[in-house]
Amino acid sequence: MLSDLAIAQAAKLKPIVDVAQTLNIAAEDLIPYGHSIAKLGTGFLSELHHPANTHNGKLILVTAISPTPAGEGKTTTTIGLTDALNHLFKQEKTDKQAMVCIREPSLGPVFGLKGGATGGGYAQVVPMENINLHFTGDFHAITSANNLLAALVDNHIHHGNILGMKEVTWRRCLDTNDRALRRITTHTEQDAETGFNITVASEIMAIFCLAEDLNDLKARLGNIQVAIDVNGKPVLASDLEAQGALTALLKDAFQPNLVQTLEQTPALIHGGPFANIAHGCNSVMATKTALKLADYVVTEAGFGADLGAEKFFDIKCRKANLQPDLVVIVATIRALKYHGGATLAELNQENITYLQNGMANLIKHLTNLRQHFGMQVLVAINHFTHDTQLEIDTLKSALAQLGFKATVCKHWAEGGAGAIDLARAVVDAIANTKSNFKLLYPDSLPLLGKLETIASKIYGATAVMLSEKAAKKLALLEQQYAHFPICIAKTQYSFSSDASLRGAPNEHTLQVEDLYLSRGAGFVVAICGKIMTMPGLPKQPASQHIDLDASGNIVGLS
Repeated sequence: MLSDLAIAQAAKLKPIVDVAQTLNIAAEDLIPYGHSIAKLGTGFLSELHHPANTHNGKLILVTAISPTPAGEGKTTTTIGLTDALNHLFKQEKTDKQAMVCIREPSLGPVFGLKGGATGGGYAQVVPMENINLHFTGDFHAITSANNLLAALVDNHIHHGNILGMKEVTWRRCLDTNDRALRRITTHTEQDAETGFNITVASEIMAIFCLAEDLNDLKARLGNIQVAIDVNGKPVLASDLEAQGALTALLKDAFQPNLVQTLEQTPALIHGGPFANIAHGCNSVMATKTALKLADYVVTEAGFGADLGAEKFFDIKCRKANLQPDLVVIVATIRALKYHGGATLAELNQENITYLQNGMANLIKHLTNLRQHFGMQVLVAINHFTHDTQLEIDTLKSALAQLGFKATVCKHWAEGGAGAIDLARAVVDAIANTKSNFKLLYPDSLPLLGKLETIASKIYGATAVMLSEKAAKKLALLEQQYAHFPICIAKTQYSFSSDASLRGAPNEHTLQVEDLYLSRGAGFVVAICGKIMTMPGLPKQPASQHIDLDASGNIVGLS
C-alpha cells in the first residue's frame, strides 16, 4: 500500500471550477487559490443564504469512540462515506449530490504526534499538502487577529490605561505546539504573567466557527472580554474599538474553502477548533452553505462522541439552530480491544475477551447519542487487515442485540466503493426513521448544573470536584453568564478527566481545575484534569520525517 501522501500526489485532480460546476457554482463566484483550491465569493454566499432559498440537505454527523493509539479513522470515514453516497446516487441514476464538510488541519498535530487531518488511504481530501500546511491562510488570519487584540490591550495600558484595566485575561496564540509559551511574562509598564494558547483554542477561532455572517462575526469579536477593570467590570474588545480591524483581518478567511476528494467529490473545509480544548466543529458558515448546495452533507466533530458530538449538539446546533438527521459512530476492532485492556503489541491478535470488554466504550457512546440526544445512530466498523471474521461477527451480533446496525467499511483501501453498504444504510435510515434531536440541557440550567449534567450523563461520573480557583470563578460567572453552554476541555482518551482510564469508567470524579469565559463565542470553558490549551511536541515529532526531495516535492507528510 502506498503512503497517504504518495496516493494524494498521484491523484488526478479536477480543476476547481469544474468541481464547483457540479454544485451549480459559476466560475465568477469563486476566488481561486491556484487550480485546485478556491474560496466561495461573498456575493454568492449572500445570494445562497437568502431567505427565499429554502433548500436544506440532510445533515449527517460522523463521530467516534474514545481515541486510542490503535487508530479509529473518523475523518477517513467521513470522506469515504461521502464518496460512497455519490457512488450510490450514480448507481441509482438519481441527481442527488453529497458533499463533505470538515475542519482545517492545525500545524500543531501536523508537526507533532497526530499528523494531518485530510483522511487516509483512498479516502482523502486533496491537495493534501496544501490543506495540511498553509492552505488559504485562514489560521494565519485568525492568529493575526488574536495577537493584534493582545497588542491593542498592551498599547492601551502603555498610553495611560483610561479603561482602568487591572487583570488582563486575553492571551496570545500560535498555531504550533510550543510548551515554552504556556507561561510567559510580558515586559510592559505592568509586567504580567500570561501565556499562549494554540490557535485552535483561541476564542477568535470559536467565534469564527460560530458566526453566521460578517455582521455577526464583528458583533461577536466586539463582545470578547479582554480584561477586568479596577471595579471588577469586564473590558471588551469593543471598548478598544478593535472589532472593525479584527473583522477586516478575517474578512477573506471567513469565506469557506472549496476542494475535492480523491474521487472528485466537492468538499468544504473551513475553521478548526480542537474538541479536547475547544468546541471541535467546522464553521457554521461552511455547514449551512453545504446544506444549501447538496442533498446530503457529511460532517465530523473532533475526537470521541463525549467531546466532539456533545459540543456539536450542545454548542453548535444550539447556537446555529441546526437539526442533524443521523449520527455515524466510527469504531475499529483494534481500538475496542485496546479499550478492553490489550497492549499495542496484542492488537493484531484475535482476542474476543479484549473485544467484548472494550465494547463498553462504544456502547456508552451509542447510549448517550440515542438516549440523551434523541439521535438514530449507525456504527461504521473501520476495517483493518488483521480483523478476523469472528471478531467482526461478535461485534455486530452484540450491537444488533442492543438495536444498533453496524457495517464493515473498507474505504481506506477501496475508496468510496468500500463504504457503499454504509451509504445505503445511511440513506435508508434517514428515509425511514426520523431522529428526535434534543439538547442535553436547557439554557436556564445554572452553570454548575450543566457541568454536573455532562459529567454524570455523558461521562458516567458520580461527582464534579472544583478547585478553589474554579469555584471562585464559577460563582462570578453564574451571576451574568449562567445561560451560556459549557465547553469542557479534557483529555480525549477517556470519558473521565484521567487519560489512563480506558473503556467506560464509572464512579469517577470530574476534576475541574479552572474556568474561563468565551464571551464573544457565547460559552464558558471548563479546564478539567491536566489538559493544556498549548500542547507540547512529543519526543519524536512528525516534523523529523517531513522534507523536500530532489525535485522539490514534499515527502514524509501524513
